[in-house]
Amino acid sequence: MIKNFSTVLKPFAKLFVGIFLGICLSILTQIMLAQASGNLLVSAAASLQPSLKAITANYSGKVTYNFGGSGALQQQIMQGAPVDVFISAGVKQMNALETKGLLLFKTNLLTNQLVLITPKSSSVQLSNFSQLVNANIKRIAIADPRSVPVGHYAQEVLENLGIFAKLQPKFVLGNSVRFVLTAVESGEVDAGIVYISDAKNSEKVLISTIADQKLHSPIIYPISIIKSSQNPKAAKEYVEFLQSNKARAVFQKYGFGVISKS
Repeated sequence: MIKNFSTVLKPFAKLFVGIFLGICLSILTQIMLAQASGNLLVSAAASLQPSLKAITANYSGKVTYNFGGSGALQQQIMQGAPVDVFISAGVKQMNALETKGLLLFKTNLLTNQLVLITPKSSSVQLSNFSQLVNANIKRIAIADPRSVPVGHYAQEVLENLGIFAKLQPKFVLGNSVRFVLTAVESGEVDAGIVYISDAKNSEKVLISTIADQKLHSPIIYPISIIKSSQNPKAAKEYVEFLQSNKARAVFQKYGFGVISKS
C-alpha cells in the first residue's frame, strides 16, 4: 500500500499544511458567501479553476465556486453542503451521489489527458513514465488515488506499466491536482502526474510525455444538478451555459476536450 500521509509528506509538512488550511478556509468562506448572497454554489474539481473563472467572468448569473478534490467535494455534498451544481473530474464520485439519490440531473461535460511533468528549473529530463524508476528521481507527486480521480488515473498508468509498487517509496501524496502542480512548480519534487489542462497553463513546469489512453480509464468530467438545490432553474441555465459553443471554446483553449450536448 502507499505510505501514510504523515510519513510520506513529512519533508513537505509546511507546504501541505499551508495549502490544506487555505483550502479549508476558502471552502468555508465560499459556502458562507453563497448562502448569504443567494449565489449559485458550484463545487468543481480543482483542475477546472482557471477555465471556469475565465468562462464565467462575464456570466450574467451569480456564481460562487468551491474548488477542491472531487472525492472531498463528493463527501461535502453527501454530508449536506448546500451545493447547487457539482462538476467532478471522475465518474466514480458522481455515480456515488447518483446511487444515493442526490442528483436531479447529470451529463458528461469534458475530457482530459494525463501527463508527466517536471519543474522547469530542473535539469531532470524524462521522456516516458518508466523513467520514474531511475535513481535520480527521488520524489514524485501524485494525488491520493483513494479519493482524487487524477491520482486514480495515475495509479492505473503506473500499474499497467508494472512500476507502481517500485515507485511507492518516492510518492508524495496530495489532496488535489493543484497540490501536485504546486509541488512540481516549487521544485519540492522531481516529477508529478497531472492533467494536461493544468500543465499547459503553468509557466513553471515542462510536459515530459502524455500518457497512452490505453493505460488508464477514460478521463470524463460529469456535471450534475444537486437535487437539494434551492435554485434548480438557475442551475439548469448555468449547466446549459457551460455547454454553449462560447464556453466550449474556452475549455478547449485551456486544454480540455469537449463532449457534445446530449
